[in-house]
Amino acid sequence: MGSKPTLTMRDTNTSDAPYLKEWLMDEEVLKGFPMIDEREVDDAIRIWMDFMKKGASITALYNKEPCGCANLYIQTIEKLKHQCLFVIVVGKKYRGQGVGTVLMKALEKRAKETFGIEILHLEVYENNPAIRLYERLGFVRYGVHPRYLKEPDGTYYDKILLQKRL
Repeated sequence: MGSKPTLTMRDTNTSDAPYLKEWLMDEEVLKGFPMIDEREVDDAIRIWMDFMKKGASITALYNKEPCGCANLYIQTIEKLKHQCLFVIVVGKKYRGQGVGTVLMKALEKRAKETFGIEILHLEVYENNPAIRLYERLGFVRYGVHPRYLKEPDGTYYDKILLQKRL
């Protein structure tokens, strides 16, 4: 008999960068992010790794293999330290299996207990299917930036702003 698969969390480390790149380069995922090509994805990963060094990033492991990551863009300005923007991505083969929910709960705990975050903010584009997950987890819409994202084909998407008090 094989062992039962387990989902665990750990701090993100540099060995997770190739997974992040694979997940972010997925055509479906790119629709939910502002990046358009490999150069922009590489830049986003570089920024993500900068926050990793501050302990602001968590990686989910499914049977010890990375399956998703979440990152807090923590503020260094005193008047803004109580809130932060975050990002989350789950590998394609792990979507719809509860990884995002578990990862979000771990990120919320890290935000509150480690960084004293009171409010988490999220920016998603109107075509992002994860909006339902965020709303189910208690995030509330507080604004919309119309026509915020413009795809190369000329299609515009609104940016939806959500937040949750921790």
